[in-house]
Amino acid sequence: MNKQKVEFQGHHSTRLAGLLELPLGKPTAFALFAHCFTCGKDIASASRISRALVQKGFAVMRFDFTGLGSSDGDFENTNFSSNVEDLVSAAAYLESDWLPPSLLIGHSLGGTAVLKAAEKISSVKGVVTLGSPAEADHVAKQFFCEIDTIKKSGEAKVNLAGRPFTIKKQFLDDIQSQSIDHIPLLNKALLVMHSPVDTVVSIDQAEKIYRAAKHPKSFVSLDQADHLLSNKNDAQYVGEVISAWSSRLMTNLDQTTPLSERVNSGEVLVTEKNKNFTQNVVTDHHFWLADEPLSVGGNDLGPDPYEQLLAALGSCTTMTLRMYAERKKIPLKQASVKLKHYRQHGDDCSECDETHSQVDIIEREITLRGDMDEQQRQKLLTIADRCPVHRTLHGKLVIKTTEISP
Repeated sequence: MNKQKVEFQGHHSTRLAGLLELPLGKPTAFALFAHCFTCGKDIASASRISRALVQKGFAVMRFDFTGLGSSDGDFENTNFSSNVEDLVSAAAYLESDWLPPSLLIGHSLGGTAVLKAAEKISSVKGVVTLGSPAEADHVAKQFFCEIDTIKKSGEAKVNLAGRPFTIKKQFLDDIQSQSIDHIPLLNKALLVMHSPVDTVVSIDQAEKIYRAAKHPKSFVSLDQADHLLSNKNDAQYVGEVISAWSSRLMTNLDQTTPLSERVNSGEVLVTEKNKNFTQNVVTDHHFWLADEPLSVGGNDLGPDPYEQLLAALGSCTTMTLRMYAERKKIPLKQASVKLKHYRQHGDDCSECDETHSQVDIIEREITLRGDMDEQQRQKLLTIADRCPVHRTLHGKLVIKTTEISP
């Protein structure tokens, strides 16, 4: 597992602090996790659920909402709507520097927030709520005794989870203005998880969410779990269920990132994605990532440059073999190519000369399957050397570099 502290701008340009946890190897998908009311990204349940998802191949980012944990800002000036905007900002950060989130997960009021934020994050395929209220104003029961004071005086000091917080009237007005009208319009797969013995948020709230939502939707009971999912076995179970439930959503996931720059046919545009090694690679119809492995400081989100070079030669080789076999009616059933790049120096290098003390070598192993005679096989091996990329690499290659003003 690879953990990285991240920072990004949230609501009203406030600095928000987050933690991105990456699996070893290319992530199945990116998930964005929203913590419970007045909690933080480092609450035990959030850490355990994230860890369980990372073990299943997900990348998970969790962050502190404005005014909480390590994030800047004043909690007393935030509200439910600003939390939703912070989630949208977090998703924009992931899309800009990594990959857009495909999964939103929210615990308690965080779940209520992800239901609202989902409509503003087009990349999301699935939404998960954990012990979440359907209505945002359900959270007011936690400071019910101070509501009259808040309405009369404009604010009040309340004790939440053993810590003092200032709740202002604007917060009260904001949660009371919310509705559940957006839930039927979610247009995302929904997983509702709730404990029947939750004493903070009644399971009736989960029923409201489920009934309001349209299919595809699922419900999983978290039997015997408390609201904060403080038992590590409950948190592990939640992570495993989310992973299993979302696996079908992610099977054919298109994680392309739309870029403002347009390229013409035959051109390739490469831009930095995360100010590290991860790069956006764009053609007129395709998008992919290039990266370096974790061992050299990359994030392993895509093939490295030499892997892409080998892929270009290998794919060009098999395409050329197929075209020739079809034209000459050779019964080639399948062609595959395995390639490896390395360098040889001095005495070990038969191709080296006095001018070049080392040489780059690409080993290409070709496997031909089909009912072919020896002459046909030898002809195909000869044709492999005539693929355009092979001829480019073997020919006189000139690279011209110019600087273009942005």
